[in-house]
Amino acid sequence: MKTLEELNLVDDFLVNSLTSHKIYGEQSARYILECILHRQIGKLTVVPQRFFCGENTETHGIRLDVYLDEENGEIFDIEPDQNDGKEEIVSLPRRVRFYHAKIDAGNLTAGDTYGSLRNVIVIFITTYDPFGLNRMVYTIKNCCVEVPELKYEDGAQTIFLYTRGREGNPPEELKQLLHYMEHSSIENASTESLKKLHRMVTAVKRDGEVGLAYMKSFEREERIRRQGEAEGLVKGLQEGKEVEIIKLGHKFGKSDAEILTLLQEELQIDEEQAKLILEKYQQ
Repeated sequence: MKTLEELNLVDDFLVNSLTSHKIYGEQSARYILECILHRQIGKLTVVPQRFFCGENTETHGIRLDVYLDEENGEIFDIEPDQNDGKEEIVSLPRRVRFYHAKIDAGNLTAGDTYGSLRNVIVIFITTYDPFGLNRMVYTIKNCCVEVPELKYEDGAQTIFLYTRGREGNPPEELKQLLHYMEHSSIENASTESLKKLHRMVTAVKRDGEVGLAYMKSFEREERIRRQGEAEGLVKGLQEGKEVEIIKLGHKFGKSDAEILTLLQEELQIDEEQAKLILEKYQQ
């Protein structure tokens, strides 16, 4: 695990800590948004790691990295993402679809008309190319397939920003910001605006409360990892015991009925569970 000093702005902990900071939060979030969207942004309310729960325990919820609510304006979600596994990349459009759905559902109260539904822009900042075209910017909006020029404005927009993209003609300021977000050092703060952002990042990294929160998050992840390892060890021992009982039974010419009895006695399980174990290893 990286130290706090080693984190870059594509690491979700650092971007959360920066944009939610009591001193630097709103101004840093505004600069990042204005650089991406090339327009001024109004007063922002920042909600780090905003949760939208599922309808019940059986349905999926989401945790958004940086949720930004513009006063009398739009809603933004910024998601730094470094999960470059093949399955994660393939499912990314459906993941975004779900994010839009949950954000919309959480912002339309009973009695509101659909016309009052606010514009939502989901922004993914990735260190991998989500669509393989080497573009820095991919802007996604719904449209009519048969008549592409037909105006269809549903208020939903998604922007994928690939930090290393070279195709297209993105603004120079955006190129520099994305490079800095992946490599957040003073050497890569190439403009006055980025130098100002870097001073904020440095101050946040030196903030004792942020350091304590990072240490606690590290400890929590360590506990989860150790618990997973322990559970995996227990499971492995259990499976090893199951295999050993079945192998010994066969070695000494025991029938399936006798092996079932052995499984029940040695593992302290009922007949149905023993049958499932025996079937699993006979497949």
